[in-house]
Amino acid sequence: MKDAKGNLTGRIAAFVNKKYKNKGDTCSVGGIGFFDCIDDQAAANLLFDTAKAWLQERGMGAMDGPINFGERNNWWGLLTEGFHEPLYGMNFNPQYYIRLFEHYGFRLFFNQICYGMLVSERLQDKFYQRHAIISEDPAFKAVHIRKNQLEKFAEDFSIVYNKAWAKHAGGKDMPKAQALALFKQMKPLLDEKIAWFAYYNDEPIAIWLNLPDLNQYVKHMNGKMDLIGKLKFLWMKMTGSCKKMVGIIFGVIPEFQSKGVDAYLIVEGARLIQQSRIFVDYEMQWIGDFNPRMMNVAQSLGATPSRQLTTYRYIFDRNAPYERHPIIE
Repeated sequence: MKDAKGNLTGRIAAFVNKKYKNKGDTCSVGGIGFFDCIDDQAAANLLFDTAKAWLQERGMGAMDGPINFGERNNWWGLLTEGFHEPLYGMNFNPQYYIRLFEHYGFRLFFNQICYGMLVSERLQDKFYQRHAIISEDPAFKAVHIRKNQLEKFAEDFSIVYNKAWAKHAGGKDMPKAQALALFKQMKPLLDEKIAWFAYYNDEPIAIWLNLPDLNQYVKHMNGKMDLIGKLKFLWMKMTGSCKKMVGIIFGVIPEFQSKGVDAYLIVEGARLIQQSRIFVDYEMQWIGDFNPRMMNVAQSLGATPSRQLTTYRYIFDRNAPYERHPIIE
């Protein structure tokens, strides 16, 4: 979008994903994202109105934003608290965007809380107590990922994901092929010792996937992943220059929740991670405030909120009742 003088003033993307659905939705919901705008409410309103009209033409009754075309792990939500260096793949925006969204009529659908802590911090005693109980059963085991077995771990990931998250992650299952493609994409960055799986009788029941923060590398590349950029990346990786790890996803399948498996997996992983002394800081990718169980796990680790993003919703029928994202029991 340009002003009368031809100056760029903003952009927005609108899209429809038939599989995008949140628990409790009473109408079809479209998405908006990749929003960029000058500090001008009229300009923002024009962008939002254009996206709204496009979505209405395609049968949508509401729009969520800012979100992206695919999974929720990247470019999801508006930064509303914690305006400091972002994690890789995380939105960063001026503070005035909050006003542009809310003055238009967007309302809070859910907050996305990130938690941070020092890797060296000792876990609370209750983690070790629960770990000891689970460890008495030889059917349980925890292992870290192996790059030479990516296909196996990708399949195990898809099994846990589909049991633990698919029903509240837009209602989308993750096939093995998609999981394998994701793992192959992560392989150059993957650190085997910080990505963990738990099993019961060799069946996958939990995952704790962490990665080095890619932003700690790419911020030195001036936006170029050319030959020199790749050489810089390899050198920084070999010399251990990245001191921050990011929690990408953590979860336990329903049958083993509230049984101490989360503590068992964390203690098993933490032993090796803390011994290696490679990473100093740990920040977890966002946890929706509709998931109090996972927020409690983060807080139990001793982590504190490091930043907040917000997913907003705008219902086209302004007289329709509005509800926030339901709490996951």
